[in-house]
Amino acid sequence: MKNILLYSLLVFFLYACGGGNPVADKIFINGIIYTVDENNPTVEAVAVKDGLIIAVGTTAEIQAFVGKSTETIDLEGMTMTPGLIESHAHIMGIGYNKLDIDLMYVKTFDELVEKVAEAASNAEPGEWITGRGWHQDKWIEMPANTVKGFQTHDALSSITPNNPVYLAHASGHASFVNQKAMELAGITPLRGEKPQQEVEGGEIIRDELGNPTGVLVERASYLVSKMIPQDTPERAEKAMELALQELAEKGITSFHDAGSGQEVIDLLEKFKAEGKLTSRMYVMLTSRQPELLEAWYKKGPHIDPDHMVTIRSIKLNMDGALGPWGAWLLEDYEDKPGHRGHETMPIDLVSQVSEKGLELGFQVCSHAIGDRTNREVLDRYEAAFAKFPGVTDHRFRIEHAQHLHPDDIDRFGGLGVIAAIQAIHLSSDRPWAIGRLGAKRIKDGAYVWQKLLQSGAVISNGTDAPVEPLDPIPSFYASVTRKTLKMTPEGGYEPDQKMTREQALKSYTLDGAYAEFEENFKGSIQVGKAADFTVFNQNLMEVPENQLLDTQVTMTVVGGKVVFRK
Repeated sequence: MKNILLYSLLVFFLYACGGGNPVADKIFINGIIYTVDENNPTVEAVAVKDGLIIAVGTTAEIQAFVGKSTETIDLEGMTMTPGLIESHAHIMGIGYNKLDIDLMYVKTFDELVEKVAEAASNAEPGEWITGRGWHQDKWIEMPANTVKGFQTHDALSSITPNNPVYLAHASGHASFVNQKAMELAGITPLRGEKPQQEVEGGEIIRDELGNPTGVLVERASYLVSKMIPQDTPERAEKAMELALQELAEKGITSFHDAGSGQEVIDLLEKFKAEGKLTSRMYVMLTSRQPELLEAWYKKGPHIDPDHMVTIRSIKLNMDGALGPWGAWLLEDYEDKPGHRGHETMPIDLVSQVSEKGLELGFQVCSHAIGDRTNREVLDRYEAAFAKFPGVTDHRFRIEHAQHLHPDDIDRFGGLGVIAAIQAIHLSSDRPWAIGRLGAKRIKDGAYVWQKLLQSGAVISNGTDAPVEPLDPIPSFYASVTRKTLKMTPEGGYEPDQKMTREQALKSYTLDGAYAEFEENFKGSIQVGKAADFTVFNQNLMEVPENQLLDTQVTMTVVGGKVVFRK
């Protein structure tokens, strides 16, 4: 598919000069097709050749592109959209979540302990037990013993005396470990004059006697996680296979991987060479590996002419999550006086990487949840832009942009900074987030999607999987209803900030493509663009709101190839 756009232009030139209709490889007919093209918003059919769209129109019009070798796919009234673009998630996390203990849906601490006990019963002595997905604010009840809003390790340790346990929080910004793991990491009780164990950018949660509770916040988790044996190449490949299968099943045709190292890039290149990719990959380089950034600074961005594996952006992790009180705020947490969260990397790193990115052609994508982090990042972006006034199409991003001070909202549009949001976080977090921030901060600056759009900012959408399930339907539902997945409250939270269905679809397609510099290649169903499509069992643009969550993906098409069919 090299020089794919040049080839497509040649085909259309020959057609325009009287060469007759090109014969399509595939046609999709009898559908309700939302193109995300303002000039031609809905059509019935699409013709595809060599992975590109060569015609759109009515079913009758598209029949003119049929030849002996053309495959006809009858959509039978189903709804097709441009292929969905997941603009912020973690590819290996999705795969490993299927190999480890999945704690995303546990409703109580006791249920978590039961799942670990089951894994321990099948483990060899000394073997690590790992899992991810717990979130104390989503449990229907907390255990009897808590410290600083978190559970303690006693029940977990009692069932795993011979196995170290590491359970990552759903947000990825905290962990829960057992006694065995703490012993191996040298995390001990504080006694007498012994100096306190401190971790820059993190915290070991302790009780009033100085005993570690087993909860490690932010960079303190690394004390234990660094001891977990590294994965074998075979296990990494299996995780990648499972993740790509999940992407195909959920209708994701392009995927922004929010922070990976060279080993993941190499694995993606291997899968590409073997024809095993089910999605186009846009990888952000993790800033947690300074040597990785230095290596890429020397060779520069890799913009794949095949549009399958591109590396041209850098991910900065600048604060924590709201759940573990790690998001960096301008004022104290409502439910934790005297605490404002913290930066997780030196904030000056934003300036350093931004200036380097502007100089060398790398996009910068900064994780910022709290209002202070968002302000600090915007300040440093703005200063870097002033130093490089000749770079006008930087498309720098803020990942999450969840909680903003009202004074900073218009700066997104004014500076041309993309807000890479995950609407599903509102459904999951808004019921308890008001306890963290209070009613005024929630109303003025939390999940303010319409305010961002009105500022002129581009919004790309996603899920942050495996923090949340990869399924785009709940995130689309949250975008347009601002309700929990139990369909509450009536009217939604802060309903004036709902997206329209058209805005939500655009955030998952064309604006997702814009967020990776690919809006001229994909993101809408137009002649000359990639034949990336997602097909649904019902019309998600028109069904009643209370039926939206029943929507299912029935087909996923990438470059004209059907990678999933239900």
